[in-house]
Amino acid sequence: MSKAFTREADANDGDDLVSPPLPVGGKNYITPHGYARLRSELLALIDTERPKIVDIVHWAASNGDRSENGDYLYGKKRLREIDRRIRFLTKRLEIAEIVDPAIHHGSDQVFFGATVTYLEDDSVERTITILGIDEAESNQGQVSWMAPVARALLKSRVGDEITLAAPGGVHRLEVMGVQYPDQPAQEAGN
Repeated sequence: MSKAFTREADANDGDDLVSPPLPVGGKNYITPHGYARLRSELLALIDTERPKIVDIVHWAASNGDRSENGDYLYGKKRLREIDRRIRFLTKRLEIAEIVDPAIHHGSDQVFFGATVTYLEDDSVERTITILGIDEAESNQGQVSWMAPVARALLKSRVGDEITLAAPGGVHRLEVMGVQYPDQPAQEAGN
């Protein structure tokens, strides 16, 4: 078969645009803030970004030969990326279960949305916030509720010692503190 009839970009189109899949039957827990952030991204793509790229593609197509028209080719590629992200966000928001961590304010037990300080192997103190898979940013000390450390910590209380089996060996975690936001989040739909 001629190379002209194959699609080169199929294998990696948009791999960087999606979060890991949810486990079968798994819930898509998300905080109201995380839901609002994803919804805002979706609306910006639909209302601003996509129309801007459609105008560029339309203009580029009107210039004639599309085979060597960089604006046209890049624009079409960008449209596919935007449409893929819109589909992804729409599906994730449809199945999202919004959980406001403020309902646990004052509790010393670890639930979704908690900021947990723990001592690892009696030597290293760490602080993480347990969030949804679509909103957790590891570089900001946030982990998905499905991460092994989060699963080990969930439902524990201040003072509890937990063991965490990790690829580097078994670690002992001691829960030092648990915090939740003190104010309920604004409605995600507003």
